[in-house]
Amino acid sequence: MLDPAPKYPQTGAERPLCNLSILSRNAGNIRELNLAKNPQTSRNDYKHFLPLQTRWADNDIYGHVNNVAYYGYFDTIVNEYLIGAGALDIHDGAVIGLVVETGCNYFAALEFPQKLEGGLRVAHIGNSSVRYELAIFKSGEMTPAAEGHFVHVYVDRQTRRPASLPDEFKQALERIRI
Repeated sequence: MLDPAPKYPQTGAERPLCNLSILSRNAGNIRELNLAKNPQTSRNDYKHFLPLQTRWADNDIYGHVNNVAYYGYFDTIVNEYLIGAGALDIHDGAVIGLVVETGCNYFAALEFPQKLEGGLRVAHIGNSSVRYELAIFKSGEMTPAAEGHFVHVYVDRQTRRPASLPDEFKQALERIRI
């Protein structure tokens, strides 16, 4: 039996399901097919956390945080860590990171005004590139609502050519490397 549709708390009206499932009719039988992957990580798999607050503008017409907002969360988590660790000077640093690859899998709907936490870890450090892995959690939960990754190539600020990661940058990355 399918779970009933969630309700909007303010009005009690049914909200569309957001679990990436579809109904399949096969020989007269209706069954639910779940198209979403299961989360591959938990809170324990991440080394750095940042509290996040959903914003009114993050919600879309369907009543949940729009997929594009997750990439904003990811960018915020990575840059907050790098700036706080003293690894990234966004105004005058010799190197800057350019995103060359991203991805995100969604497992649970989020909505304004939920409080969230972003988890960060580093999966790979190259000469000029880094693979960051991230997760978005409802505040206090162990299972992520979304998991994603960014690959940054660090380049010389002036020439935009790949540049070796500075030592202090590598040290900051090593602290959250898995």
